Amino acid sequence: MATTPLKIVYVTPALYMAGGVERVLTLKANYFAEHFGYDITMILTEGKDKPLFYPLSDRIKVINLDIGFEELWSCGFVRKVFLYLRKQHLYKRMLSRELLQIRPDITISTLRREINFLEDLKDGSKKVGELHVTRLHYRGYHSKNVFERLFACFWQNDVTKHLGNLDRFVVLTDYERGEWPELKNVVTIPNPLPIQPKIKSPLSEKRIISVARYDYEKGIDLLLQAWSLVEQQFKDWRLDIYGEGNREPYERLIENLCIDRCRCSLHGTVVDVEKEYLSSSIFVLSSRHEGFGVTLIEAMACGLPVVSFDCPWGPQSVIRDKVDGVLVENGNVHELSSSLTRLMADDSLRTQMGNEATNHIHPYQIEKIAELWDTLFHELVD
Repeated sequence: MATTPLKIVYVTPALYMAGGVERVLTLKANYFAEHFGYDITMILTEGKDKPLFYPLSDRIKVINLDIGFEELWSCGFVRKVFLYLRKQHLYKRMLSRELLQIRPDITISTLRREINFLEDLKDGSKKVGELHVTRLHYRGYHSKNVFERLFACFWQNDVTKHLGNLDRFVVLTDYERGEWPELKNVVTIPNPLPIQPKIKSPLSEKRIISVARYDYEKGIDLLLQAWSLVEQQFKDWRLDIYGEGNREPYERLIENLCIDRCRCSLHGTVVDVEKEYLSSSIFVLSSRHEGFGVTLIEAMACGLPVVSFDCPWGPQSVIRDKVDGVLVENGNVHELSSSLTRLMADDSLRTQMGNEATNHIHPYQIEKIAELWDTLFHELVD
């Protein structure tokens, strides 16, 4: 006897950017629609007239409420508060209307503005939140203004109550799960591997690659400082960095550090990232914090040994130190440079770690991660 497919709604700000969250959501939604036959709807608030960066299955419906929270980015604090409250009221009303029309079995939030009211919406769906950053950096608001700091404390303290009211709260690692001891609804489901490489890198190119957003938390400044030490010892190696964001501060840093521009390049986003991994020999992650690190498992799937800061909490959940990669003291530029040079100088060590890396990423295949989600969904609705 045929069963009615699950009806799932994803709620997230936008899908026009080349970010990790956007990539993972698209991957999961496509798989659920194509392989499980789920009825999937994506509800967005931003980028109404912008094309989706990652292709969605034709089976998936997209609704853009066009709330425009991105307008807040250019506002002063006082105006931002009033504008936020007005847009938030509009958002709650419009999202409630859509969910009442769709009547999903499960509504999944990436825990942005809707976390403040999601559990109050009476559409009958189970409410699930998935968090892609660490607790320390969720809803972070950094300011020297005392009133803004007080507002941020209230804002951050309030979120725990809302998270506890969800039917399930999904985090990416067991380390992060331990950061929420007061909540009883937390489960761990890692991000899936977005690529399925059929070959491995031969590790013959004298090239280090990093894939990260040009943002303070990703530590590109620390990587460039480390590279300024490395390039002096290895004149035949180069560093290529790919990602979205403002590259200008890092271009200036390259000049200030007197880095050879012929052997160090900052690139924008790349569509065929697998090709870039396969033409590299080492992957480096320099984040100050990392919820999971999809780029880590992508690089490992392509047979690259990886070097990463041991930042909270993603890298240590993926990398087996000294086996398939190297974990470096968080923020230690000199240790990062020495770990890179050790791998650059030792062909056999790179090969050994690269082979171990490829063998280690099988639990992150989309089929296995999708099974975990499917089990969670049926626990909620059956």
